[in-house]
Amino acid sequence: MHVKELWRYPVKSMRGEPLTEASVSVGGIAGDRLIHVEDERGLITARTHPGLLGLGATMREDGVTLVEGDPWWDPRVDELVKQIAGPAAHLVAADGPERFDVLPLLVATDGAIAAFGRDGRRLRPNFVVGGVEGLAERTWEGVGMMIGEVGVYLHSLRGRCVMTSYDPDTLEQDRGVVRDIYRRFGGTLALNSLVLRRGTVRLGDTVRLLDAHETVELRRDYGATDR
Repeated sequence: MHVKELWRYPVKSMRGEPLTEASVSVGGIAGDRLIHVEDERGLITARTHPGLLGLGATMREDGVTLVEGDPWWDPRVDELVKQIAGPAAHLVAADGPERFDVLPLLVATDGAIAAFGRDGRRLRPNFVVGGVEGLAERTWEGVGMMIGEVGVYLHSLRGRCVMTSYDPDTLEQDRGVVRDIYRRFGGTLALNSLVLRRGTVRLGDTVRLLDAHETVELRRDYGATDR
């Protein structure tokens, strides 16, 4: 198995950027979901405002998050966000664990994406593992994995939501996508994951599942829990 794709989402709910390499720590991929949209009622995501998925977010080499090519604090970006999410919406920087829906990493596989039969970007993964047969990922809950030099714990299958129903390019909605995920996959695809060993991951890096003993040792060494 190998690293087939790497993705970062500098702004939560906006379009992500493909990477050739990524620095990974207990907080996930460096620069991932450090900015989000909120208003006076709290967090706003593409679940309720899918137009956010149409905005491209990237990160400059100096660490500045860009939205459609402008710094995230630029008034032009603020206007774009307000047009989509309402007059009180604005972007906020936050680096705590609450910025993730579940856990810091989402690991998908090419086999499951092929079975899904649609653009894998709908699943918004951080890693796509290539060379996986069919739905093998569904047997990996509770298993450790080495992704290059990075050690992760594959905690649980991810429950999927309405965001998967939007085409990542056109934003056209197909409600049948969510129904299909529930009908064929029990509502879950890809794996919520914790980082147990930090490091750098590059496209093409070898991926290896750990046996039960190796998984226990990795978790013990780095003080990880399955919360």
